[in-house]
Amino acid sequence: MFIDTHVHLNADQYDEDLQEVIDRALEANVMKMVVVGFDRKTIERAMKLADQYTFIYAVIGWHPVDAIDCTDEDLQWIEELAAHEKVVGIGETGLDYYWDKSPKEIQQTLFRKQIRLAQKVNLPIIIHNRDATEDVVRILKEEDAYLTGGIMHCFGGSVETARQCIDMNFKISLGGPVTFKNAKKPKEVATEIPLEHLLIETDAPYLAPHPHRGKRNEPALVTLVAEEIARLKGLPIEQVAEATTNNAEQFFRISDEIR
Repeated sequence: MFIDTHVHLNADQYDEDLQEVIDRALEANVMKMVVVGFDRKTIERAMKLADQYTFIYAVIGWHPVDAIDCTDEDLQWIEELAAHEKVVGIGETGLDYYWDKSPKEIQQTLFRKQIRLAQKVNLPIIIHNRDATEDVVRILKEEDAYLTGGIMHCFGGSVETARQCIDMNFKISLGGPVTFKNAKKPKEVATEIPLEHLLIETDAPYLAPHPHRGKRNEPALVTLVAEEIARLKGLPIEQVAEATTNNAEQFFRISDEIR
């Protein structure tokens, strides 16, 4: 059994064949999926999917690229929705210095607000980081993010940074890039970081793993991420599946025993 801990089934790319995509995931033994909403439209869709499917859960927050569009009313709405039993995290939030739509100062302010929101509602935070590692780690430390813990989504940093995040009560989630031939850092992280700290994800419809790179991704392909981690660690795929599934169920409190 596998769990895709970060997928955007609420994206427009699945408008024509969503049920087929979900069916393929289940056939591949991807038995639980966490759908992430990051603005008004995608949050509403994530909540609808969580209500519709017993095996789908929602994470809700505001993406750093669109930080300039987020209002206090939006954050209040997210806080209210966080009381829903199928909402298991706040995010994705963080910093993205690759795109320049939202100034760094606005991104950082919203990032801090969402960390505090997560602490208020007692949910973990899911972190988006692009070209902003130093500031992301600094803000997590300054805001005592260890109190809720969280996930470093689609982690692409160094082993050293991964260990810093683990020390703050964060899981390291690996996605399609770990399968890319030239992905040195994700492969090093997959090799060096113990399984107890790892999760797997697709970030679908984005970042499809090899040999599907450049095509639309989907949750069934999270098995390829697990296979590559197993190869790098010299472990059976079954062991990686069991460990990452247990990690996700305990982290999100979505196992039958926990809920």
